Amino acid sequence: MAVLGTGIMGAGMARSLAAAGHEVRAWNRTAARARPLADYGVAVHEDPLEAVRGADAVITMLLDGPAVLSVMRDATQVMRRGAVWAQCATVGPQAQRELAELAGGAGLLFLDAPVLGTRKPAETGRLTVLAAGSDEAVAAAGPVFDAIGQKTVRVAGDPADGPASRLKLVINSWVLALNNATGEVMALAKALGANPDDFFAAVDGGAMDVPYLRTKAQAIRNDDYTPSFTVEGALKDARLITGAARAAGAKLDLAEAGEARLARAADAGRGEQDMAAAYFASFPA
Repeated sequence: MAVLGTGIMGAGMARSLAAAGHEVRAWNRTAARARPLADYGVAVHEDPLEAVRGADAVITMLLDGPAVLSVMRDATQVMRRGAVWAQCATVGPQAQRELAELAGGAGLLFLDAPVLGTRKPAETGRLTVLAAGSDEAVAAAGPVFDAIGQKTVRVAGDPADGPASRLKLVINSWVLALNNATGEVMALAKALGANPDDFFAAVDGGAMDVPYLRTKAQAIRNDDYTPSFTVEGALKDARLITGAARAAGAKLDLAEAGEARLARAADAGRGEQDMAAAYFASFPA
């Protein structure tokens, strides 16, 4: 099988697949990022067509819809009919329709299959897969999903309509809201001279105390922005969320404000850091 796109998530997924005994080929636009996968038994290719040629299944985990489309226009021409294409990148429902149409023209079993998780779950095969597609496609992808994920959630609907991609945007809107709220809480505590230890003591064990708050606050307190999911990646998703909401006639004030915070952090040179670095959007550059 082949994995196209070996950033933080794709690399972890390729390693999990190899650890599960799959024969894995990988390709990444920036080849240097893919080469370390060779140490885990993954065959790294310089050409995406060579990576997918003859593969039973292909996972795409590239940045966005245009990136996936630009690679898969040619790649689908050399894939065998009946192969599985699990489109796992977060691209939004509109782009997913274009990709589904491309897959249909090539005779592929297409799955709208975004994943939930960050670096560590990807590396340990503990992602959650949101899968929309035919029973045949889901069954064929079962060994793949079992290798990369702790569970697969079936999402009803035609994969060309992007039902799993729509759900992923809803989930990511919650994740980004938690991330941005944590950054603002920590920034306000700093600005007002309040002790964060007292804040955590006050919410400890209550309904307001959630693991994500603890995780992102710890990154900020330790000044450790090693990326599990980058500011740039979060900004891309925020734009997908607000764009999809506008197209559907919904006004999302918090999501739009969160998008602006992430954009300021990216403009300040924090784009490749963990999205917790949106914290710095609260302070003058």
